[in-house]
Amino acid sequence: MAVDHALRRSSRRRGSTPVYSLYGEDGRSPALDGLHLESIADRSRLHNWEIQPHRHGALVQLLLIERGRVTVRMDEEERVLRAPALVWVPALAVHGFRFAPETEGLVVTLDQSRLRELLDHLPELLDSLSEPRLVALDRGATVTRALFAVGHGLREDYAGAGAWRAPALDHAVALLATQAARFGASDGAQQAHAHTAGDGRALQHLTRYREQVERHYRRQPPVAELAEPLGITPTQLNRLCRRHLQCSALAVLHQRVLLEAKRELGYTNLMVRQIADGLGFADPAYFTRFFLRHTGRSPSAWREGESSSG
Repeated sequence: MAVDHALRRSSRRRGSTPVYSLYGEDGRSPALDGLHLESIADRSRLHNWEIQPHRHGALVQLLLIERGRVTVRMDEEERVLRAPALVWVPALAVHGFRFAPETEGLVVTLDQSRLRELLDHLPELLDSLSEPRLVALDRGATVTRALFAVGHGLREDYAGAGAWRAPALDHAVALLATQAARFGASDGAQQAHAHTAGDGRALQHLTRYREQVERHYRRQPPVAELAEPLGITPTQLNRLCRRHLQCSALAVLHQRVLLEAKRELGYTNLMVRQIADGLGFADPAYFTRFFLRHTGRSPSAWREGESSSG
């Protein structure tokens, strides 16, 4: 089945930092399997090797730079890294890149919820990955060779259809994320990330809100219930979401419900009414209207389209 990689860009107010799923793309939704791989050249060559500062609302990224040079803007820090190098970009960090022409490497983009599923049994590791990493690697070191070997294997599995593909992808991604955490956060990037727009506490609230959404989205609870554990009001939460994500708090919840609906339509044989019930819709007709409003197609039509494209 073809995976939708045309990831959505949120609408935004003039002058604000753009929030992308993948840089420069307007599309329907995040990839259903929560993972996207491409070479550095695939996207940056289209933009004259420069990716303007932006942020991702619910995605993390790992860049493995094998050849060439990159100037990294991470929140308020700017550094030049020569290959080999590693860059870890947590969700909501403002980042941009200027690559030397013909720079080679890999970009791994992962949905934050998938990262949490992979490493949920290691909360301290997950916490450490909330900070950026800008790491110059030693080309002759064993760990550097191992990192790029895992990256190359990940790309082959991602493009292929071999046996046990899904666990192989999960294993490789978890290994790369773990190794990124081992390097330790960049001091400058860590401080800048914590004070982005003078509002590090706001970003902490948003991270915790996404965690609440991830735990409870199948019930579709009121935003007030999701905001309560954060110690802020629904009005404050909406203000933070609109400022940093360019959408309402309710829209964040709806995006997660929609993604799960697409996954179940695409990857299971559940009937539409079963999916609706499992996602907190009392009435299948209401689920159909919800899905149609967000995608332009009914659930059945969307499932048929995905099946025919596989």
